[in-house]
Amino acid sequence: MTVIDANRMHEIETRYPEYFHRSLRQRFGGLMILIATLLYSLYAVWFFDLPKLFAEAHWERVGIYLSQWVSYDVQPEFRIGDDGSIDIRYPRFSPLGDNPHPDWLVNNPDGSITVSISGTSRTVTVSKSETIVTAHGVSVPVDVSSGAPEVVGPVPGWITVYDDNVLADLGFAGNVSISVDRVKIRKRFIGWANFIFDTQSSFFDKPVGEVVSLIVSGPRIKSDQSNLSLAFDDIWNNSEWQHGDVWTKLFQTIVMAFLGTLLGALTAFPLAFLAARNITPNRLLNQVLKRFFDFLRSVDMLIWALFLTRAFGPGPLAGSGAIFLTETGTLGKLYSEGLENIDNKPREGVKSTGAQTVLVHRYGIMPQIVPVFVSQTLYQWESNVRGATIIGAVGAGGIGLKLWEAMRTNANWENVAYMVILILIVVFIFDTASNALRHRLMGTKAH
Repeated sequence: MTVIDANRMHEIETRYPEYFHRSLRQRFGGLMILIATLLYSLYAVWFFDLPKLFAEAHWERVGIYLSQWVSYDVQPEFRIGDDGSIDIRYPRFSPLGDNPHPDWLVNNPDGSITVSISGTSRTVTVSKSETIVTAHGVSVPVDVSSGAPEVVGPVPGWITVYDDNVLADLGFAGNVSISVDRVKIRKRFIGWANFIFDTQSSFFDKPVGEVVSLIVSGPRIKSDQSNLSLAFDDIWNNSEWQHGDVWTKLFQTIVMAFLGTLLGALTAFPLAFLAARNITPNRLLNQVLKRFFDFLRSVDMLIWALFLTRAFGPGPLAGSGAIFLTETGTLGKLYSEGLENIDNKPREGVKSTGAQTVLVHRYGIMPQIVPVFVSQTLYQWESNVRGATIIGAVGAGGIGLKLWEAMRTNANWENVAYMVILILIVVFIFDTASNALRHRLMGTKAH
């Protein structure tokens, strides 16, 4: 065991004072950061009034919207006449078409009609004098023969009684609204209705095998057009899903991102050489251009889009212009900083041979910066594909505007899901391609 005397100990303390005489910050820095984080979190809770916000939030809407993303509903309405007849009506644009005969609706011998909401466990039987709702293992009759609908017997928790209406909530399967002269049913189905062919198509409601047979070898449905061409037209011009318009707007978004990024890169590239201190030794010009870049990128792309839609009207031109202005500022700053961090030895070597300025830049600077510049530009292009979707919502064209229109109706959430999935796929493809190109250019391995 080694014993260290006082002199040796003093020598060690003198040589390594940072280990023996730690400052207050070094001793309590971690604890202070932890306390500051906790205090800031408590302040944020108070400032945003999070308890009240969470208590008053409409959490039930989350389930409603998510269910509408992956399902659709059919809403038959049963009108009870004075003579006891029951007239079945569907909304004008019903997913079942103009002449529906669903198998889940059965006409009974006694004149009543039974609707299966979810198999045999949830059904509704409509007659001239009462409506019977069966769900959760019980059958609840609702008398409609008097001036107001009246639940016969105890009222279960899933039924709400109003003055002139009785509402039965059957969960995800749907609901039933009962009044004296009409019963309205909302029946929900998993999936997207009429995604391929709409109700106006000649191929609507035909089995897959029959559609394939018609396209491959069947007689022409229209004498002046092949069945293959007709099927493509019906899909492209689907009135409910608007595939043609959605894909056209998606392509507009991609073009907006590409054009805006390309023009921004082409503009920022020469300006970056003038802004770099080691390339252009003019401090005034350097500062003016750098502040110009700061101005262009400090104004958000969304704000530029709002300005340009006022100037040129709504459309992809405004969107491309907004991306161009933002990218000129962003790439100009990135390019100029990249130039200021190059190794000057290759440049000085080429310059010492008496080469012209253009050749000095070409052989002394470009080999160092091209991989970095291309990598940065590809990253910005990938980012702008997402950004172009956002600015489209303010009128700058592309699928963003289409997405906003679908959300504003508060009824076409399945269309919203369709467009969101397309956007995710496009972003994933561009992200993967951009990463692969960047790693290839930088000589690194993609993970």
